[in-house]
Formats: sequence, C-alpha cells, structure tokens
Amino acid sequence: MRLRIYYPVLATAVLIVLLHLALAYADATYYMTQITMSAYYALVVIGLCLLMGYAGQASLGHAGFFAIGGYTAAVLTTYNLRPYADAPFVSLCRALGLTMQWKDLYGTDILSFTPWAAFGSALLLTGLIALVIGASVIRLKGHYLAMATLGFGLIVYRIALGTPVLGRADGISNVPPFHLLGSLQVNGRAPFRIQNYYLAWVVVLIAMVLALNLVHSRVGRALRSIHENEEAAHSLGVNTYRYKLAVFVLSAIFAAMGGALLTHYSGSIGPAEATVMKSVRYVAIVAVGGMANLWGAMVMGILLNFLSLRGVFGSFDDTVFGAILIMMMIFAPQGLLRVPRLRALGSLVSRRSHA
Repeated sequence: MRLRIYYPVLATAVLIVLLHLALAYADATYYMTQITMSAYYALVVIGLCLLMGYAGQASLGHAGFFAIGGYTAAVLTTYNLRPYADAPFVSLCRALGLTMQWKDLYGTDILSFTPWAAFGSALLLTGLIALVIGASVIRLKGHYLAMATLGFGLIVYRIALGTPVLGRADGISNVPPFHLLGSLQVNGRAPFRIQNYYLAWVVVLIAMVLALNLVHSRVGRALRSIHENEEAAHSLGVNTYRYKLAVFVLSAIFAAMGGALLTHYSGSIGPAEATVMKSVRYVAIVAVGGMANLWGAMVMGILLNFLSLRGVFGSFDDTVFGAILIMMMIFAPQGLLRVPRLRALGSLVSRRSHA
C-alpha cells in the first residue's frame, strides 16, 4: 500500500522522457528553457500546498522567501572578496574550500563564495527568517495570517528595490553557473539545455517524494487534523503550534531552493521576483491544483508558469492570475482538480482499473 504513493512519481518520470523525445522530434527543444524555469517555480507551489492544503495556513509572502534564496545565492557568488582576502574570516573560508576565483564578463578577477556555500547559506538564512517570522505570526488565523505574511513580502520587496548591494531596481546579473558533479551544472546556456531539463525535474520529483512521505506519515495525519479542526486536534494532544511552524519553515525552504537554483540557471535575479503579485500567483496556482493535492499543484505550477513565461498572457499576466484566484474562490474553493464531477470521474477510473 505504501508503494502506491510512488507510482505517480514513476509515471511522471516516464512522461518527462516522452516529453523530451517529442520536443526533440518536433525540433522544439527551446521549450525546455521555460519548462526548466517552471519546474523551479513549482518548488514554491509544492511547499505552499503543504502549508495551505494540509496545515490550513494562508501565506502571501512566499515570493519573499523565493527572493531571499535567490538574492543570497546571487550576492555570495558575485560579491568580490578580493579586497578582504587577508581578513581572518575570508582566509578561513579559503582554507575550507568555500571560495572560488573566476573572471566576470569584463575580465575582472573575482574572489567569491562557491555556489555550494551560497546555496547552503540561502537555505539556512531563509529557514532562520521563516522561523522568526513564523514564531511571531503562526498563531494568527485566516486573513490575519495572510495580512502578516503580505507585510513580510512587501518588506522583502522594498529591501530588494532599495539596497545597493542587491542591485536595486536592476537586480544582480552575471551570476555564475552552479557546478554540481563533474560536468553537471545548473546553467541556462543552450548547450546545457537538456541536462538542466532533467536536473530540474529530478529536483522537483525529490521534493515531491519528500512531500508525499510527509503527508502520508504521522505528521501528515496531524496536519490534516489541524486543517479540519485545530481546536479538536489540540484537545487530542496534537502540538498544533509546533506542527504549523515546522511546515511554515519547510515551505519557505522549498521556495528558497527554487529561488537559488533559478538564479543560477538564469544568471540573474531582480526585485520582480519578490512582488506581491508573485505571491498571489503561487496562491492562485495552489487553488487551481487543489488545496490538498500535491500532484495537482505541481502540474498546474508547471503548466501556468510555462504559459506565463512563453508570454501567452501578454501584458495581462497579473490580471489572469488574479482572475484565476477569484474564480477558484467563488466556484471551486477546493481546487479545479477537486471539483465533484472530476473527483467522481477519477474514482470511476480507479474502480475500473482495479476491476
């Protein structure tokens, strides 16, 4: 029974390969760029689905966590430490292999932290910030929590927009690739397109496996009880505060992971990643996919972000996602993939497959 939760993972892996073959046959592998970027955005959606669908907590600040992860990775891998090369801390980091030397586009010698060190720092910093923010606001409920996280997102956006080291309105560019093992690297250039397509999907599927294990564990049952009736769960001995805080931090780390990897893939990051509308977009995607439907959220995250990145919605991009959120709240508050007719159809197919 436990293995059944992994069958969709295997099916998704097969579909990923088939999609690659179809794109290669149609000579349209350039679509892989937007699919790869959508996969990293989907990490935010997966984490937010855990928070909203299972812990029952609304957040309008996850674009802020995405930006913290991306900006941390960008700053640490591009800031030139050469003037401080003899400082004790920098010398220690060099001795530990946490720094690297490289040349930027203008041939300037750069001494910066390695992408591995920056990636770990991004996740750690985001986790600590989420812990501090969550410890302060996670006791709030409903629109109060949404407004508190919205305020956090606005703070992150204004900091990104007005801080010189973060590039202000121009953001940070010339972010180096993230070298993993051997020739494997997070790099958005055309020769690495296929490699990064599969790499992004591996990261997403690993995140899905972690999320599925969580929701099908004792912790997942506790989260569902909190979502259904927090007071009743608390009366039965469930530490509601601890579980909600833990999921809040975990969802923030998922967002930071997506932000850091996408920053290395695209080679840049700007304050647009921290806007309120980005947070609204993530909430809208979770609403479409289903508040407690990880696979629905992931699929919709890939699809809607892909359409957005391809410019299908044009200048009405934010309008479309705002309208999607409104329509979902009015007509299908449990998500498009959890509408009764669709759910009944899924049950019918499941019964026939087992017959």
